[in-house]
Amino acid sequence: MESKLIWIIAIFYSTLQHISSASSPLKRPRAGDPFDTFPKNFWQEFSSPFTDTPEDEEAEITETTTHEPFPFFADPYTTVNVSTQLSSNVHLHCRVNDLQGKTVSWMRRKGDELALITFGLHTYSGDARYSLEFEEPNDWKLSIQYANEHDEGPYECQVSSHPPLVLLVYLTVIEISSKHFYHLAVPHVEILDERDSATPEKYYKAGSTIELKCVISKIPQPSSYITWQHGKRMLNYDTSRGGISVKTDMLPGRALSRLYIANANRQDTGNYTCMLGNDISGTVMVHVLNGEEPAAMQHASGAKLCSPISIVIVTMMASKICLR
Repeated sequence: MESKLIWIIAIFYSTLQHISSASSPLKRPRAGDPFDTFPKNFWQEFSSPFTDTPEDEEAEITETTTHEPFPFFADPYTTVNVSTQLSSNVHLHCRVNDLQGKTVSWMRRKGDELALITFGLHTYSGDARYSLEFEEPNDWKLSIQYANEHDEGPYECQVSSHPPLVLLVYLTVIEISSKHFYHLAVPHVEILDERDSATPEKYYKAGSTIELKCVISKIPQPSSYITWQHGKRMLNYDTSRGGISVKTDMLPGRALSRLYIANANRQDTGNYTCMLGNDISGTVMVHVLNGEEPAAMQHASGAKLCSPISIVIVTMMASKICLR
């Protein structure tokens, strides 16, 4: 009972000390004080709410976070319309950059339900016509063989990021009858050089810049992205060669894509193909020369030299005939 009373008196005494000098911390009792017999840590614990925090405890904690690259779609759209003919094969493209170990899935939407078709490189659809074809460096293509009217509808390419990335592809299957086949507008592909001249062959000097322009007209709708190929090698995402640039504009009813290859060398010689989807394409043959004249130019110059000689010979023969 006495100990409780002493504790109450001590608290009361400390409170009075704090009120009388609010700006200064509580002081320890002096020698001979009636409260000198209290435990040494009593005053430390009791006065701690009224004293300042030591500077070392106020050290600021600096939080440093490093954000990993976030996956993103390489093509500049998140909704695509794709049309294909009945019973033909079709590819739905999904190009993803900086995947960072995330998973790409294809799903079929039917109303409010989503049916899983592929997960990573594995196909889970019971329909054997569906398959996943990965094309380097980043294209997760959903392949559908012999498309029919039941394949028509929305498809989703999803990336398992947080939040998830979703590319919506709507597939339309068209049945073309002979009755209206000839009324359809057939897309036209033309490859031009830097002077907007169309030619099946183009010559460049080593060290110069190859400039090709692909113009595609009469497109019903921009259903696919334009790709450039050198032989069988895709150039749009080629980082091994360096100096390659592709700029594409998808316009209503037409598309325009420019290909630039800096510092051309003999290895850049070959066929260059501009493709819209898998069926619409145009090709030009490019020659890179190390100072020598192309054979076509040599033949042309030879023909020019021979023409005046031929005229002279014919003229001399005609004059001889007249003299006789």
